[in-house]
Amino acid sequence: MTAAHKYTLQIIGLCLWAFCILSGCSSLKTPAPNSTDGWQLVWEESFDKKDFLDPGKWNIIERGTPDWSNYMSDHEDVYQVKNGKLYLRGIVNPDRSRDTVPFLTGGVSTKGKFAFQYGKIEVRAKLESAQGAWPAIWMLADQPKYGKYPRNGEIDIMERLSYEDKIYQTIHSYYTLELKQNSVPPHSSTTAVRPEKYNIYGLEWFPDKLVFTLNGKETFTYPKLEGVDATQWPFDQPFYFMLDMQLGGSWVGAVSPEDLPVQMIIDWVKVYQ
Repeated sequence: MTAAHKYTLQIIGLCLWAFCILSGCSSLKTPAPNSTDGWQLVWEESFDKKDFLDPGKWNIIERGTPDWSNYMSDHEDVYQVKNGKLYLRGIVNPDRSRDTVPFLTGGVSTKGKFAFQYGKIEVRAKLESAQGAWPAIWMLADQPKYGKYPRNGEIDIMERLSYEDKIYQTIHSYYTLELKQNSVPPHSSTTAVRPEKYNIYGLEWFPDKLVFTLNGKETFTYPKLEGVDATQWPFDQPFYFMLDMQLGGSWVGAVSPEDLPVQMIIDWVKVYQ
């Protein structure tokens, strides 16, 4: 090859490179960071800090009077962060001289640390089975804008009972609980799932509807209605979210100690807007 030919090829190569830069060749594009289908990532947790639950992001849920929280505890055996995952556990209480309840459960929330209004939340999790197990991913209002519960509403992104191969996705509010308006519009739905596998449980929240998803596919929509009692839509304010491995209660029923421990294993949590 002559020197002239080499020079000509170099010029052609430079021209092609410049063309790709100006026209945005796919091989040279930089992917849009932290985005999916137009949503921009605004908050995430990948539990990548070994043996460490970030107190800047999470609270440990304390025991309360509702039956879902009967056994909530800060005992070290009901929380574990390892291999990039959060393990929330339901266990038999190992020392009833310190705490008299028969079982202990673990849960975390972002109350007072992170809340958002409108957007998308996804949680990738795997659910173990036990009689009386009641894992949940859900949301509550950050501030009492409309008064005491249930006036500010509750969004249950995922609940599962015992050994069932389905999840419940539900809306609660003064409209549904006190006025008993559960069918106009329908306030709950169930969807088949393989809970022992990792699934992505999600919600897309808009000013006029709540769209529940499973592995990115729409499963149930709760719309804002016109011409009904105003308590139907308290979902116009920031909400925080909770992840917890509950045990027992009037809905799920009695707990079988021989089935324990049981875990909800959370891979990651992402919030987009």
